[in-house]
Amino acid sequence: MSILTIENLSKSYGRIQALKNVSFSVPEGSVFGILGPNGSGKTTMLGTIMDILKPTSGSYRLFDELPTHLHRQRIGTLLETPNFYHYLSGVKNLEIAAEIKQHGKEDIPRVLEMVDLTRRKDSKFSTYSLGMKQRLAIASCLLGNPKVLVFDEPTNGLDPVGIAEIRDLMKELYREGKTIIMASHLLDEVEKVCTHVGILKMGDLLAAGKVDGEILVTGCMDFEFIGGSLGSVMGERIARAGTARRSPRWPGRCGRRRRPRWSSRCRP
Repeated sequence: MSILTIENLSKSYGRIQALKNVSFSVPEGSVFGILGPNGSGKTTMLGTIMDILKPTSGSYRLFDELPTHLHRQRIGTLLETPNFYHYLSGVKNLEIAAEIKQHGKEDIPRVLEMVDLTRRKDSKFSTYSLGMKQRLAIASCLLGNPKVLVFDEPTNGLDPVGIAEIRDLMKELYREGKTIIMASHLLDEVEKVCTHVGILKMGDLLAAGKVDGEILVTGCMDFEFIGGSLGSVMGERIARAGTARRSPRWPGRCGRRRRPRWSSRCRP
């Protein structure tokens, strides 16, 4: 059985086409990595699958059936930035998450132990580091012991030790028979954790299949590798251009960044 089947999926934001006729399937019991640089359409794809975004065209199936909210209740999901109540403790936030899901409250001690947050469970969320916030979000996904997990950059913000722990956790979940769909821009992460991969570049699916040297070489020929992460030359140019537009460095009288028009003074 395929957990997820995508057929000619496209998503556009005005003139920008985030996904372009993407098709692939995720087999049951696999760790499927969606690999690509920032801006390649990974989060858009996961958001579409979870019904946060509506596709422009194409279709997808969950558990070999037309998707409904009942199917999505069987999936633990972490998309983008973790969102919790900053003034509540970690355990209180998980209790609220369990109430919303209507199951999993009895799992809270177990999932806290799995992500190594038991000692800080009573601390306010606002006191957590970025890595701890990410681990709490993963714990929330594990409530109710779902068979399918969807992670968007699950090691984001973690230190090397934390990254290794999350990778070991994913391997353990895979051995338990869970299906994991994860987005990542780290080639090293996909090679070490995933059994299958789909490679995206600017909305196009370059290759999909089992993780091996051939598919990674075939799918990543147009990319360059920097510090173990996957980034495209074009994506970097776009990012640099966007940064330049947001923070112009036109020289003023001091040869420094020009101040707003309502002030002619330059900082020393």
